[in-house]
Amino acid sequence: MKVLVPVKRVIDYNVKVRVKADGTGVDLANVKMSMNPFDEIAVEEAIRLKEAGKADEVVAVSIGVKQAQETLRTALAMGADRAILVVAADDVHQDIEPLAVAKILKGVIDEEKPGLVIMGKQAIDNDMNATGQMLAALLGWPQATFASELDIEGDHAVVTREVDGGLQTIRVKLPAIVTADLRLNEPRYASLPNIMKAKKKPLEEKTAADFGVDTAPRLEVVKTTEPEQRKAGVKVANVDELVEKLKEAGAI
Repeated sequence: MKVLVPVKRVIDYNVKVRVKADGTGVDLANVKMSMNPFDEIAVEEAIRLKEAGKADEVVAVSIGVKQAQETLRTALAMGADRAILVVAADDVHQDIEPLAVAKILKGVIDEEKPGLVIMGKQAIDNDMNATGQMLAALLGWPQATFASELDIEGDHAVVTREVDGGLQTIRVKLPAIVTADLRLNEPRYASLPNIMKAKKKPLEEKTAADFGVDTAPRLEVVKTTEPEQRKAGVKVANVDELVEKLKEAGAI
């Protein structure tokens, strides 16, 4: 079974995001970029399936700017077998919207014919949480979102997913779309030898036009602002004063 893993290039989660002065978006100049953490979890899960003998090949795919090659090389260094880059933008500030990404991924899947697609539940830059669901709808495939456990049993995937009421275990027929949640696994670090080997692994490059997909944005960002800064706390002299402050704040 072939496993396809879409990965996205985003601002590293350790970096403090800066909003542009004109409020048109986030400043990406000279900012460290890395693989979306949820996608990293998806790559790890696909590699584990291969190591367990339940998958034969792991293919990583990224959609965006040419610089996403670095993200794909990370996936290859972790253990993916090969990678596909779909160049869909020239400007690093252009974010390809979920529907366009899903349409391109459908085109890739039609060519690659994987038995399973594992992807992050959402990207940490736009938090859309929509691509996996849209892709499943376009393909007509079953979907299992927010996966915290995944197992392959014959031609079915058994997925434990996190829901508001606790945990839900479902069984979906393959091929299927699975989106990874935070507790699915702990991604491995790529070793130096594997980083060097990744440079020799095949990385195919395509464009959005190859799949007949228009990536022009359908949404308009009206304004981007930084979250309101938290106000500094105050020290209280005793319990009575603490209770009074909590009453004033409406906490009790």
